[in-house]
Amino acid sequence: MNRERVLALLRDVERGAVDADSAAAELARLPFVDTPHARVDTHRGLRQGQGEVVFGPGKTPEQIIEIVRTLADAGESVLITRMEPEEAARVQEGLPGGDYDPAARILWYGPAEVPVTGKGTIAIVSAGTSDGPVAAEAAAVARRLGNKVELLQDVGVAGVHRLLASVDVLRAARVLIVVAGMEGALPSVVGGLVDKPVIAVPTSVGYGASLGGVAALLGMLTSCASNVTVVNIDNGFGAAHVASLINRL
Repeated sequence: MNRERVLALLRDVERGAVDADSAAAELARLPFVDTPHARVDTHRGLRQGQGEVVFGPGKTPEQIIEIVRTLADAGESVLITRMEPEEAARVQEGLPGGDYDPAARILWYGPAEVPVTGKGTIAIVSAGTSDGPVAAEAAAVARRLGNKVELLQDVGVAGVHRLLASVDVLRAARVLIVVAGMEGALPSVVGGLVDKPVIAVPTSVGYGASLGGVAALLGMLTSCASNVTVVNIDNGFGAAHVASLINRL
């Protein structure tokens, strides 16, 4: 349930196409639906601007199918993150019709083409090929949330001329997601080149002293570029969600 659907229901009541009792019954189902394994939030799109997204790990295929069906019955498209190929195949066996992106590990139940509702482009910039899976997650989520996406890959600071060759792409974006591991320096460099919000995503890529992404996280948190903010390690989804909200303002 989202704002547009509520407005459509209220307009139907206003013009007499739906009676008040039927509208009240529809609204009574909005906040959440209890299932055997979950309390599914069908009201999140109305409250937060984006519907509930399902985090795949830790859930059985049967539990995921149960949640997807509940959200679909409420008129929601459903995004499932961090799905490995085997788990995605098992969900699709029980619930055909999903679109699986193996690079992003995203399983999608919804329209093949999502209308673009964002006002500009979200640029997703990744430091190295090893950061690709997190960048792919951010790109896939951003597209499914109705944004135009530009993806710049393998433009890390070890060869900063690769980044500078695409500075026009950076400056044309309305919001940027910058994905980097190792020491996590790339967001500061990008932040110094643009006058837009930069959402930094540290990845768990790097040798021992990178501490599974902690070094990149701390480097990004202490960035001297004042337009840089940071999400959690490997959290491409969270970055795309926030970027999508910014892109609608």
